[in-house]
Amino acid sequence: MSLRIVHYLNQFFGQKGGEEAAGFPIEAFDGAVAVGGQIQNLLKGQGEIVQTIICGDDYANENVDKVTAKIKEILTATKPDLLIAGPAFNAGRYGMACGQAAKVASELGIPVISGMYEENPGYELYRPFMFTIGTGNSAASMRQALPDMVKLVEAFIQKGANGLDPKEDGYMPRVIRINTFAEKRGAERAVAMLVRKLKGEAIETEYPMPVFDRVEPQPAIKDMAHATIALVTSGGVVPHGNPNRIEASSASKYGEYSLVGVDTLTPEGYETAHGGYDPVACNQDPNRVLPVDVLREMEKEGRIGKLYELFYTTVGNGTSVSNAKKFGAAIAQKLKDAGVSAAILTST
Repeated sequence: MSLRIVHYLNQFFGQKGGEEAAGFPIEAFDGAVAVGGQIQNLLKGQGEIVQTIICGDDYANENVDKVTAKIKEILTATKPDLLIAGPAFNAGRYGMACGQAAKVASELGIPVISGMYEENPGYELYRPFMFTIGTGNSAASMRQALPDMVKLVEAFIQKGANGLDPKEDGYMPRVIRINTFAEKRGAERAVAMLVRKLKGEAIETEYPMPVFDRVEPQPAIKDMAHATIALVTSGGVVPHGNPNRIEASSASKYGEYSLVGVDTLTPEGYETAHGGYDPVACNQDPNRVLPVDVLREMEKEGRIGKLYELFYTTVGNGTSVSNAKKFGAAIAQKLKDAGVSAAILTST
């Protein structure tokens, strides 16, 4: 019996357009569309994509309740054996949308297979709800991603969702706990692992721990009265209209804007582009997220030397670690080159 599959795609891979079509509303189409046809061919009759869901990345991330309700409606009516989402590579908004679809499917008891880059925020937030093949950073790795995803579909056909194993079947960890029975109790396994480690032999932990960056703090500023202080925010404060079109989620860029002649941020001149928190308070008084007004007062009182003439801003909501590191390094270098003494980093 051929597997009945529903496929989720964004506007680009669903051939509805590029960034200009990111607001494309969610819609269902019969059969395989675009890249779905390649997946169906690789399955060689083992599965059929009976319906394809296409939704623009902006629309999916800005209308979560509406989109997830529609996905639930489609899946309930179609009753597929499997949902395939993506692959989304390192496209953050796309990954988040795939993850949201996966959560809906999982809650309906429908297994989900996806493909994402390991730093995609969609994988980080939604990995318990899907079996995710690791892909390259961009669609340049499509030739490898699709066969890898199909191989996992074939394993699912043979074993069922409960029989899949990340080591055997090649998907990234889901970070969920499953009770299993082992021949030896944990204390014995731990001692045996310690003995192997003391002998210099290779060991593999049963519970890998996360690795976090550690940044050494810089020396304190001794003379604040002559210091130049900059403002940097991940709270998305931008000039009204968001001139650089910084995304509300999974930002791919940051903005650099002038504060020359600006004593306070007014709601007429500034707003937040951030999609991950209630924007009302910030839009009423943008200084709540980017405290230009207070720093101007401190500047006039001589408590700091001056407020740096530029501020830097991006959106932290769902932004990948790789992009965040890239933004931070670029901004820090600009501040260093400008002779800025210190930066105040604000969030939401």
